[in-house]
Amino acid sequence: MKILFLLLFALNLIAAERYSVRVASAVATDYDFGQIVIGSMGKFQPYSTVYALDGGYLLKSSTDSLPFDFYIKSGVAYFEQNPSLSPIYEMTLYIKAYYNIDFLDNRVRVGFGEGGSYTSAILEVEREDAISNNDNNSYYLNYLDVSLDFDFAKLIHAKSFKELYVGVLLKHRSGIFGLINNVRHGGSNHVGFYIEKNF
Repeated sequence: MKILFLLLFALNLIAAERYSVRVASAVATDYDFGQIVIGSMGKFQPYSTVYALDGGYLLKSSTDSLPFDFYIKSGVAYFEQNPSLSPIYEMTLYIKAYYNIDFLDNRVRVGFGEGGSYTSAILEVEREDAISNNDNNSYYLNYLDVSLDFDFAKLIHAKSFKELYVGVLLKHRSGIFGLINNVRHGGSNHVGFYIEKNF
C-alpha cells in the first residue's frame, strides 16, 4: 500500500494529467454483453468477484472538434471465486476512448476500451458458460472495457478532488464469436464500480 501511495504521489509531481489510475470492483453476471449495455444487469454470481487496478497514459486529448480522450491502458486483476476454488489473476492491455459530455459545469464520460485479456486459469463462470453451450475455453480472450462516470470535483464543487472520476463499468471477456481460440460462448461479464484519478 505504501508503494502504491508513493507511486501516485510521484506521478502527481511529474505528470501534467497524462496518467490515470483506476481501482475497481465488480461481480459476474449471467447476462450477456448486449443485455447489460441496454440496462439489464441481473442474475449476479456472488462467488465471482473481481478487484482490479488499471493504469493508463493519455495518447491524445480531446479538442473542440473531437471530444474524445484516447488512453493506452494496462491492468492487473484478482478474481475471487467459490471458496473451494483457487483465486485467478488477470492481465489486460487495451486502448480506451472517452467521450466527454460537458454540461452545467459538470462532465460525464462514456468510455469504451478494446484489447486483450490473459488469465492464470479458466474462470469458473467461463467454464460453466462453455459447458452449457458445448463450447471451448481459453486463457487469452478479447477484452472490452465499457464505462460511464462523472467528475466528482465538479459535482460537489471541490477543487481538491480535481480529475477524480466515479463510475460504473463492464469488464467483458469473449472469443468474438469464435474468432479467438474457437471460443463462441465461453466468456464472462463483470459489472461493478470504480474510482479513477487522472494526474
